[in-house]
Amino acid sequence: MEVFGYLTPYILDWLNLVLRWLHVITGIAWIGASFYFVWLDNTIRPPAPGSDLAKKGVSGELWAVHGGGFYNPQKYLVAPAELPKELHWFKWEAYSTWLSGFALLTIVYYFNAQAMMVDKSVADLSSLQAVGIGLGSLLVGWTVYDLLCRSKLGQHDGAFGVVMFAFLVASAWVLNKYLSGRAAYIHVGAMIGTIMVANVLMLIIPGQRKMVDAMAAGGKPDPIHGLRAKQRSVHNNYFTLPVLFIMISNHYAMTYRHEHAWAVLATIMAAGVLIRHFFNLRHKGRTEYIYPAAGVALLLALAVAIAPKAPAAAPQVQFSQVQAIVAQRCASCHSDHPTQPGFAAAPAGIALNTAEGIHHNAARIYQQAVQLKAMPLANLTNMTDAERAQIGAWFEAGAK
Repeated sequence: MEVFGYLTPYILDWLNLVLRWLHVITGIAWIGASFYFVWLDNTIRPPAPGSDLAKKGVSGELWAVHGGGFYNPQKYLVAPAELPKELHWFKWEAYSTWLSGFALLTIVYYFNAQAMMVDKSVADLSSLQAVGIGLGSLLVGWTVYDLLCRSKLGQHDGAFGVVMFAFLVASAWVLNKYLSGRAAYIHVGAMIGTIMVANVLMLIIPGQRKMVDAMAAGGKPDPIHGLRAKQRSVHNNYFTLPVLFIMISNHYAMTYRHEHAWAVLATIMAAGVLIRHFFNLRHKGRTEYIYPAAGVALLLALAVAIAPKAPAAAPQVQFSQVQAIVAQRCASCHSDHPTQPGFAAAPAGIALNTAEGIHHNAARIYQQAVQLKAMPLANLTNMTDAERAQIGAWFEAGAK
């Protein structure tokens, strides 16, 4: 048991690695399929009236060349006259992405909630409370989204998009009032990801099964199932870029550690939607550069708005003072042999238990501990503002 206890952080690191790798692989497959089929829908052209394709019920087709071969995909208005013997279903890409993502969320955040989800300067929560808020956000997100889709608002794409965006921003604001910035961001992403996979599980696949069952019974499929599936697929397409940013956001504390982190996230999500909309329009033959220009303008304005301010003059600080602070507040995690539970190795390979390690990582320490106050993680070791100021003064004086 002692050996197993010693190896627990190492085992968790391997689980983290394998699940993160799997999540990226399946996510690429799912998002790639989503991008492809939305592109296909926007690019196919209707056949000539009275042509053989039109008589077969084909609503659009295109010719493409890839990998040394020619392809001719066709889309039927509702369904072909006869049910094909082999029919491929695009579902496991979505399911595998969500399952691997939720497992990763559990290992990284829920198993270590005090370090990863709780920020006592935001809200003094127990681990159970933090996890409950995280899980509750996934359920609330899907419920609100699905109800909005089924309401009259769901019949108006533009208005629905505005209301749904406002709901996600409000969710980010609420989560930032209870969870650490990093956990709040990841749960907005998990909420969107849950909506996306629930669309596949609850609407898209069941609707397609009803169409296939109707054909198998010799009947005519109800086109409403195809229309609903397409609507949810298009929603998923617009969700992708915001989700992809949130997946990598934990590397950029300048976003989730900002005083108004929810507004930062809202701006980045809006930029992602605008850029995605540009590509969707372009696939339809409409090139409207106003959308990517607006997206880039939002990102540039954000970069300027959240840029760190110039430091005020401070008294000279000796390296020995900084080394003592780092040893007390940082080295329990960032050392060759971490003593903080849950860490088998120094995070990101940054060891600060030697003078050489502190000097080598001086700029990173300054950014993370002073400018962003992102470290120590959840301020587990209670680094004070005075200590941050000392580190800042040392670095600004040349980090000697």
